[in-house]
Amino acid sequence: MRKLTGILIALSAATLAVAAPPSDLHIPFDKYKLQNGMRVVLARDTAVPVIALYVIYDVGARSEEKGRTGFAHLFEHMMFEGSANIKKGEHFKYVESNGGEMNGSTHPDYTDFFETMPSNKLSLALWLESDRMRSLAITPENLKNQQEAVKQEKRRSFDSQPYNTAIIDSWPALTYGNFQSSHSLIGSYEDLEAASVDDVLKFFRTYYAPNNAVLVIAGDFENAEAKKMVEQYFGNIPSQPQPKRPDMTEPVRAEGKTATVMDQHAQVPAIVIGWPAPTRHSPEFYALGMLDAVLTSGQSSRVQLDLVKGKQSLLQFEANPGWPFESLNDFKDPGEYAAFALYKPNYKPQQIVDQIQEEMDRIAKQGVDEMELERVKAVLRFQKITGLQSSLARAKLLGQYELLDGKPEMVDQDFTSLFAVTSAQIQAVAKKYLTAARHDVLIIQPAPPQRKEGAK
Repeated sequence: MRKLTGILIALSAATLAVAAPPSDLHIPFDKYKLQNGMRVVLARDTAVPVIALYVIYDVGARSEEKGRTGFAHLFEHMMFEGSANIKKGEHFKYVESNGGEMNGSTHPDYTDFFETMPSNKLSLALWLESDRMRSLAITPENLKNQQEAVKQEKRRSFDSQPYNTAIIDSWPALTYGNFQSSHSLIGSYEDLEAASVDDVLKFFRTYYAPNNAVLVIAGDFENAEAKKMVEQYFGNIPSQPQPKRPDMTEPVRAEGKTATVMDQHAQVPAIVIGWPAPTRHSPEFYALGMLDAVLTSGQSSRVQLDLVKGKQSLLQFEANPGWPFESLNDFKDPGEYAAFALYKPNYKPQQIVDQIQEEMDRIAKQGVDEMELERVKAVLRFQKITGLQSSLARAKLLGQYELLDGKPEMVDQDFTSLFAVTSAQIQAVAKKYLTAARHDVLIIQPAPPQRKEGAK
C-alpha cells in the first residue's frame, strides 16, 4: 500500500545540478516494444553500480468490477506466492541475499513491483519478474493464504488505526459518484471471501500480461546487453487480449457534499476537504500543483505560517492533487485536490473548514506575489531534484508516464510546465476550482469510549 502522504512526488532528473534552469532538466532513456506488446524503457546512468528494475501493470482499484473489489490489492500479495521456478518466499530470499531490496504497491490506476540490486545482478532481477509474469502459482492454498493476509492487513493497518478507514473507505464514497472511483482501494471482506481460484486466474490472465505492462531498467548497465536479457526472459511470454477499460466518467453535480464519521481510534478530530481538479497536463493542472506548493511546501508555507503556527488551530496538514492515493505525476482523471488536517478539539469542524477555505479565497482574491512564488519554486525545485537521486525514483517516474501517457518524456515536460506557472495562473485556478461551493468535506470525530458490558 502506498503511504498516505501529501508530499509532491518529484518530476525531474536528479543527475543535473540544482542551479540548472528547469528547461535543461532531462532524463535520457531508450524506449521500445517487444513482439508480445510489452513496453520497455531503459535509462542508463553509471554513477553508482546499482540497477533498479520496475514493472508496472495497467490495473488498479479503478479497474475492478462490482463484487470483485480488492482484487488489485489481493494480486499484489499473490505475486509473492511463488511461480514455476521460484518457491513461496524465495523471491525475497534471492533479492535480499544479493544485497537488494524489493516491494510492490497497489494504486487506483496501476500496480507496481520493483527490485534494486547490484548492477551485476540484472539478470537475476529479470528472471524473478519474468517467472511470475509467466507462471504465477495460483492454487487454492495460496489464494486462501493471501485472502487471510489481506484481511489481517486491513484489520492491522486500517480497521485498528485512527483515520485510515475513513480515508480509504468513506472519503472516496463521498467525493466520487462513479463506482470505479468510489469504492475502497482495499475492497470488502465479502468480496475477498467470495473470490475463487477461477476468478483470480481470469484476473491474472487479463491484466498480468506483457502487453498490459511496462518494464523499466534504470542504473548501471549496457543497453545492448540489457536488451538481449529482456528478450531472453520476457520475449516469449504470450500476450493476451487487451482488457476493456471501464468508463470512469463522473456524474455532474452543482455543489459539494459533507459527511461525518465516528472513529473509535481517533484521539483528536480531523477533516478531509477536497475539490474536483483540472484535467491532467492542462495549464490549470500545473497551476494547481504550484498552488499546492505555496500552501504546503516547507515550514514557511502558508498553511504552516497561518494555521499551524499562527492561529494554532491545526496539528497536522497535508495535501496534494490526487491525495491520498495519487500525486502530481501519477494523477489520472478524474481526480481531485484534497487535504487532510488534524485539528485541536476546542475548534468546531466548520471553523476549520472555513479557515482552510479562507486560504484558498485569499489566493483567489490577491494571488501570490513574485517574491513568495520564487521562494516556493526554489524550495520545490530542490525537493524534486534531490528526490530523484536514486535509480528507483527515476525508474518509477519513467514507468508511470509511459503507462499513463505513453510518453516517458513527460517527466521533463511536466517539470518545465510546472515551473513556468505564473502568479496570474495560480490566482485563476483558485478562482475557478477551489471555491466553497465545490468542496467536499469529511468530518472525522473521535467516538465516545465504549462501555464495557455490565458497567454502570
